[in-house]
Amino acid sequence: MIYLASDHAGFQLKKEIASFLKQANFDFIDIGPGEYDESDDYPDYIIPAAEKVAQSPDENKGIILGGSGQGEAIAANKIKGIRAALFYGGQKEIISLSRIHNNANVLSLGARFLDKKETIEAVKLWLKTSFSDEARHERRIKKINDFENKL
Repeated sequence: MIYLASDHAGFQLKKEIASFLKQANFDFIDIGPGEYDESDDYPDYIIPAAEKVAQSPDENKGIILGGSGQGEAIAANKIKGIRAALFYGGQKEIISLSRIHNNANVLSLGARFLDKKETIEAVKLWLKTSFSDEARHERRIKKINDFENKL
């Protein structure tokens, strides 16, 4: 399952992503917001989306959006089991590397830095890219998980 969430700055692009996911027959749930509210706070939507992803962090995925995507990634990464990667433009290789090397299960997008086309391209690339399963990457993720379990 894919969980979508944004704040007001990412609201319009979240609607575009939802439309793409629907047309491409992906299963997804839009956590919110359901309507534009310029005074909303991103943790109110991002944290519940991350908690849903964390219920099955190796199967579920999240796509979250905000103005820069920074605060959203920070909020999501506070949830145990979440590995949120940030993209707000530039070289798209960072998107695939977030999956190949880090097995990122949440993609945080900076809506004020991306247009619709870049956003959909980023989402497509991220969703089609798989974790490498290489021992060195598995070892590193295990170390993160072990540390997280000590908290």
